[in-house]
Amino acid sequence: METKVGAQLYTLREYLRTPSDIAKTLAELRKIGYRVVQVSGLGPVEPKELKKILDGEGLYACSTHTGYERLVNDIQGVIEEHEILGAKHIACPGLPKEMHNEEGYRKAARKLSEAGRVLKEHGFTLSYHNHAVEFEKYGGKVGLEILLDSADPDCLYAEIDTYWVQYGGGDPAYWCRRFAGRLPLVHLKDMGMKEGNQVMMEVGEGNLNWPEILKACGEAGTEWYLVEQDVCRRHPLESLKISLENLKRMGLE
Repeated sequence: METKVGAQLYTLREYLRTPSDIAKTLAELRKIGYRVVQVSGLGPVEPKELKKILDGEGLYACSTHTGYERLVNDIQGVIEEHEILGAKHIACPGLPKEMHNEEGYRKAARKLSEAGRVLKEHGFTLSYHNHAVEFEKYGGKVGLEILLDSADPDCLYAEIDTYWVQYGGGDPAYWCRRFAGRLPLVHLKDMGMKEGNQVMMEVGEGNLNWPEILKACGEAGTEWYLVEQDVCRRHPLESLKISLENLKRMGLE
């Protein structure tokens, strides 16, 4: 499939609460030009029903966000669900609050490596998605480094979120390169200023260094570029459309 850009459905969570909402919103998403999604933030829907809706709209679920507890305690259920969806990539969206410390990151590295090993045997990849909290330092290393450096590099990959890296004081392009060869997924989310506050913006509308970030992702071997905006100042579908059009201008399809 030639398209590399997808929509992270968490952006549209307010419009995905029931199966009928999901069907209606995904039809709108397809109309604005997206053909790939990452499944996250949906209300209750059976995997078979979701797959039917996606197929009906000509959308491909390249990935999901699947919680830490499920990955650690229900790996067979996770495998069955992803076999139905046909989603090859799984990302852990974060850790329980009490694990955000050096010991917690090392434990998560062990547990997620174990889950990733099982997933790999079934043809899936497991990645870890950062927020800003993972950029707190412990003895000279940030939490994200401790987690990913302690993990089995063949079993746990990175899903760098550009906005949260910047928010945590990091350079998104540097961190994409830091995990080169381990970055199948990236979250594209821009940061700008509004009335003295940092705000999430459509990709290309804020101040992140997109030419350098996209170059770094290309060098790192990124497969899917996923547009996400947790907070939009217009309708989320309009925000997703602006991001997509800007990315096309930057050379991503």
